[in-house]
This record gives sequence, C-alpha cells and structure tokens, in this order.
Amino acid sequence: MQITPTNLSGAVVIQPKVFSDARGYFFESYSKAVFFKNGITDEFIQDNESLSQKGVLRGLHFQNMPHAQVKLVRVIQGSVLDVVVDIRKKSSTYGKYFSIVLSSANKTMLYIPEGFAHGFLVLEDNTIFSYKCSRTYNKESEDGILWCDADLNIEWGIQNPLLSEKDRVAQAFKEFKSKF
Repeated sequence: MQITPTNLSGAVVIQPKVFSDARGYFFESYSKAVFFKNGITDEFIQDNESLSQKGVLRGLHFQNMPHAQVKLVRVIQGSVLDVVVDIRKKSSTYGKYFSIVLSSANKTMLYIPEGFAHGFLVLEDNTIFSYKCSRTYNKESEDGILWCDADLNIEWGIQNPLLSEKDRVAQAFKEFKSKF
C-alpha cells in the first residue's frame, strides 16, 4: 500500500497494490500491520455501506466527542467526489478542505481522523460507498456543516444536488462552534 499525506494534517490517501489478471483483481483493503507501521493505530469496530444515485450529496457530517469517529472510506462500485474539512480549532488548516475522486476503478481510500467533517457527491448511479468507523454511531453526537457554505468554498461541481433535509438545513461554518 502507498500512503500519502494530504494538505490536511492526519488525513491520508491510501492506494492499495492491486493484482489484476484475466480473472479479475485482488487487493488488501485493510491490513492492521501496514496501517500500524504507518502510524494509523485506530481500531475499526463498525462497517457501514450506502447505495446512492448520481447527484446525491451526503454531508458534511461528523460526530462530536466523546463519540467522534475515525473513518476509512472507499467506493466499492461507481465513484464519488469525497471531501473532508478540518474542524480542529488549533489546526493550522482549520476550515480548509481536501477533495479526491474515489472510485471502484482507482480503488483509492481515504483515512479521516477525528476532527474532520466529511461528505461526498455521487458521480455515478448505483454507487456503493463503504465506511470503516472507529466508534459506533451516536445520534446525540451527530452534527453537520452546510455543504455549500460560502466560507468553505468547496468546489463540488454541482449546483442542485439531491440532499436529505438534515443536509439542506445544516449550519453555516461561521455559526459552527467546534468542539475539537
């Protein structure tokens, strides 16, 4: 696996070594030993999966302490524009974002530490998105930031995505009081 830092401290891109031939492909999507060797020592205790259609935008979501989650995300089928925003108050990249296309074709994964808001825009119909999480979901700790916030200025490449009501009315970044 190749592990590459992003412009946001702690968030890393993970490119597995893919073995392909006429039969198909094989790759390790997680190796505790490789992750630990590269400083990723979190224990993942829950796996989540979502199916979405093109134009769906989910996010920007996170859970507050003490239920904050580390996530390892990837696409099993289709593709997404995956986005993380640094919401750690003392970070030099507070309020900055990183985006990357994750797809079933490129097999790329993104490691997201605690203290990041996360969202993704679905680029193809029937996209299956997979999340490994370090903590279980806790409704009382869930929070979010408006996906189209002018202060964040995220380049999503879409004007009118399909949104949940929760994502449609999420708080603006300037109103957000980070607990990280």
